[in-house]
Amino acid sequence: MASLVIPDHFSATEDAETLRKACQGWGTNEKLIVKVLGHRNAAQRKQIRQAYEQLYEEDLVKRLESELSGDFEKAVYRWNLDPADRDAVLANVALKKSHPDYHVIVEISCIHSPEELLVVRKAYKLRYKRSLEEDVAAHSSGDVRKLLVGLVGAYRYEGEEINARLANSEADVLHDAIKHKVFNHDEVIRIVTTRSKAQLRATFNRYRDDQGTSITKNILVEHPDDFSVALRTAIRCLNDPKKYFEKVLRNAIKKSGTDEDALTRVIVTRAEKDLNEIKEEYYKRNSVSLDQSVAKETSGDYKAFLLALLGKDE
Repeated sequence: MASLVIPDHFSATEDAETLRKACQGWGTNEKLIVKVLGHRNAAQRKQIRQAYEQLYEEDLVKRLESELSGDFEKAVYRWNLDPADRDAVLANVALKKSHPDYHVIVEISCIHSPEELLVVRKAYKLRYKRSLEEDVAAHSSGDVRKLLVGLVGAYRYEGEEINARLANSEADVLHDAIKHKVFNHDEVIRIVTTRSKAQLRATFNRYRDDQGTSITKNILVEHPDDFSVALRTAIRCLNDPKKYFEKVLRNAIKKSGTDEDALTRVIVTRAEKDLNEIKEEYYKRNSVSLDQSVAKETSGDYKAFLLALLGKDE
């Protein structure tokens, strides 16, 4: 369930005019920007951008980029992109880091439905004139490349039907590979990159029942490499996205110095989807609300904007 709270009355033209006023004069009125954009869904934000361009012959996203700065600017910029285009930008930024952030690539590949992932791949190609698979391959190597290219190129069956016998046999395959610390076995990559989410959940449940512990715990190693980290991330995203996102948020907030990139990414990408359930998961795990944690660890307009997306205005 979405955390985003939108008003009953909506006028793209009125919002465009309000945002124009917020960006004029001696100083930007950040509170007005939060008040409008922190309470509009993707379809409404698109209409506002179109109305703004028609009225003022100017790109609203570029205007906001020039008016704002820091974490607030980054959050507002990403929020204003169409969701698939935003994921394309997140993927590209993750790949261009000196040490690519494979977490983000795995997240985008495994959280989305097959249709949503296809739309992200199209958005990526349109924006960067290269395929996402091509760029993932260029910024990875060896078994990590095999896994990541398999994940971003996946078009899984989306139904809930499962084959119990297959779940049993593939749970054994996974156990055998893990027992011998051969996490990068071709069969492991094949199973994780091709099976439906429902089938994989059945396989992971069978693994847990047989071994008395979760598959992700058994993949934990003292000195993890890129492959074992990416594999664990993929399994967690495929198996229980809400628990995965709760942990990303917990890690982002508990770091010495908040990881604003991760915090922004989860709140901005999940506010219109399942952020309320992620908030419940966070409270269960930490005995404090996510709103309180965000309010404590952030400040200023950035804090106000994130709280608006969380459904908790200051």
